[in-house]
Amino acid sequence: MSSRDFASPARRRLHPAVGRARNAVKAALEEAGWPSRVLVACSGGPDSLALAAAVAHFARRGAVDGHPLEAGAVVVDHRLQEGSGEVARTTAAVLGELGLAPVQVVAVEVRFAGEGPEAAARSARLGALEAEAAAWGAGAVLLGHTLDDQAEQVLLGLARGSGPRSLGGMRTVRGLQVRPFLGLRRADTLDVCRAEGLEPWFDPTNSDPRFMRSRVRVGIMPFLEAELGPGVAEGLARTAAILGQDADFLDAEASRAYAEWVERPAEPGTLLLPGEAVRSLPPALRSRVLALAVAELGGQPTFERLAAVERLLERRGSAGPVEVPGHVTVRRQPRRKDAPRGAEYGKLVFVSYR
Repeated sequence: MSSRDFASPARRRLHPAVGRARNAVKAALEEAGWPSRVLVACSGGPDSLALAAAVAHFARRGAVDGHPLEAGAVVVDHRLQEGSGEVARTTAAVLGELGLAPVQVVAVEVRFAGEGPEAAARSARLGALEAEAAAWGAGAVLLGHTLDDQAEQVLLGLARGSGPRSLGGMRTVRGLQVRPFLGLRRADTLDVCRAEGLEPWFDPTNSDPRFMRSRVRVGIMPFLEAELGPGVAEGLARTAAILGQDADFLDAEASRAYAEWVERPAEPGTLLLPGEAVRSLPPALRSRVLALAVAELGGQPTFERLAAVERLLERRGSAGPVEVPGHVTVRRQPRRKDAPRGAEYGKLVFVSYR
């Protein structure tokens, strides 16, 4: 892994992929509100290394489109592979040569507590990145996910029966996380690395068939492109964009209804929702409102358990309680025998029993 002399004044023709990468960074920073200090998460792979090079182009100038910019980088060493420390140190040296500063190598402990190896590594990595961003006062952490990553995520979501929020995929800006390359192909990042004289590191786990995402990347996506023709990845990414917009709208509508209806009695760990009002909602909003109540109490609103909670609204059969993962129960208030005619009853009661 190496970099060439970026301080050379010699002019050369800009490679189209380099131009696309820089334009993508500018557009993403604008969408993020022009943060003046950013961190690039870099593994040394072609995607994140190309991102680092594009960001460093502006960092060396101290500004992007007239907006001040400081850019550092973080290399997370998951310590899951032999030699990972050396890869991290080599990557950090290249990032420093590019002009990013500060550059930190952070070793993390990946805890496999009920998660698969990929999810556990991602949790550890994001935790480390957020901590480094807070320590340096960065307004954004830039991640190198590409259109190919987006397509793979949508395909995995379809296979798992995920809802529109999951199928909506990754967003360019989500809180502290900024993903400028969601419109670029993986081949573009390889072109950027070649044009910039960078030698990326190729993670062997990306082609390891033990991992589902690797099988999708190496086997399923090429098969679909061969059988269905080119454009499959772009189509899946377009699906994510459309569903993401729909999910945003439905989430906003559900949040408004939830804020209006939720009751928080004095008893801690308890929420109430008006059963009749929630039942009158369209199914897409109803499930979201119920999920918000479960999530507020620290529960995990799975599809199956939310369906069981919705059945409480039918006022037939059991009034509960329904157990929801995360130590939450939901029951329907019964009608009191002495309640006057027309009196409201049947509220849903959410209780955390942690």
